Amino acid sequence: MAAYKKRILDDVIERRLRSKGALIIEGAKWCGKTTTCEQHAASILYMNDPSQVSQNLQMAEMNPGFLLKGDTPRLIDEWQMAPKLFDAVRFETDHREGFGHFLLTGSAVPKETDEIHHTGTGRFAWLRMRPMTVYESGESTGEVSIQKLFSADENEMIAGESRLSLDDITYLICRGGWPQATFLEGEDALIQAFDYLDAIVRSDINRVDGISRNEERARLLMKSYARHQGTSVPYTAIGRDIEAHDEASFSQETILSYTNALRKIFVIEDCPAWNPNLRSKTAIRTADTRYYSDPSIAAASLGIGPKDLMNDLNTCGLLFETMCMRDLRVYAESMDGSVYHFRTKEGLECDAVIHLRNGSYGLIEIKLGGDKLVEEGAGNLKKVAEKIDTEKMKTPAFLMVLTAVGTYAYRRTDGVLVVPIGCLKN
Repeated sequence: MAAYKKRILDDVIERRLRSKGALIIEGAKWCGKTTTCEQHAASILYMNDPSQVSQNLQMAEMNPGFLLKGDTPRLIDEWQMAPKLFDAVRFETDHREGFGHFLLTGSAVPKETDEIHHTGTGRFAWLRMRPMTVYESGESTGEVSIQKLFSADENEMIAGESRLSLDDITYLICRGGWPQATFLEGEDALIQAFDYLDAIVRSDINRVDGISRNEERARLLMKSYARHQGTSVPYTAIGRDIEAHDEASFSQETILSYTNALRKIFVIEDCPAWNPNLRSKTAIRTADTRYYSDPSIAAASLGIGPKDLMNDLNTCGLLFETMCMRDLRVYAESMDGSVYHFRTKEGLECDAVIHLRNGSYGLIEIKLGGDKLVEEGAGNLKKVAEKIDTEKMKTPAFLMVLTAVGTYAYRRTDGVLVVPIGCLKN
């Protein structure tokens, strides 16, 4: 078995176990939830163990409390297979002293059911796990810390050196952050995303809610979604895009059914809009921006590999943005922050805004690199910053152009940071 690579979420789990009775760790299949939680568990119940699954489900129905016996923290893997376990865990945490009793992992939002009678408020903390960032998989040096940028002086210098070329970036986009893929090389690593896509369209998209969906239709929709990474395109436009490229007809209801299923298995993770206080009455677009939870899903949906991205830098830029959003979300949530996008109806935009609970925020533009694109990104960030009413909000903690290529991380004379993703960490 391959050695365990520590995840950023490990520290979050340790911290939250000290103050909550139970943690629910959700995320896409194969992103490392079970393996990570195994590092923190004193006993484990695998609900989907083939030799025990029938007995586990029967016991969960008749006497769910029995399944909760064991040393704590007790890990219950794929708990959503038996929704009654939720209330059983809540009841147990109410009647036990202290914290850190249970870890529940799930790769799908449970079906709507009358078997859950309580929200779990005060007992549970919900954590999202995503595929590995380039820092977690070892490709980023981690010399530039986002957490430190939030507390740094506005003139404080930064420094870092990236080892990643554009060839490396295109490979990482197509390989993705799937933990087991990071132990493989070349084609062996790249094929994993295509296998993952096959599992989604053949099985997972149907099993999540018991609704049978057409495999080829699922592939067509996911292909269209991949084309629109980083945009706020409405579902009606996705339907038209499918018809234009594949001569298939999708109703709005069908698109919603398929995308909701993909969202429930954490394949889709759109980015909500940021709504700051502005100096002028500029209208802000509030539509979500379309993203997959990992860029390799988009690459596999389009049927492309690293060489294809090298020959199509426009698509490469879109999928690089998906990779950056994945990493930024992981980094932000480790600091109790969230990631948003910002766009006005006049076209002024910011690809990513990291907003912390204390009101601090940083503005980020994502570019492949090169002097022209970096200059464009820096100019855009300064325009956005000028729009913000700093009498009602804090000033931005930092302005950053996050790049795919570029050897060094540095602060420009105008204060804008230029940071290759190969230098970044939480």
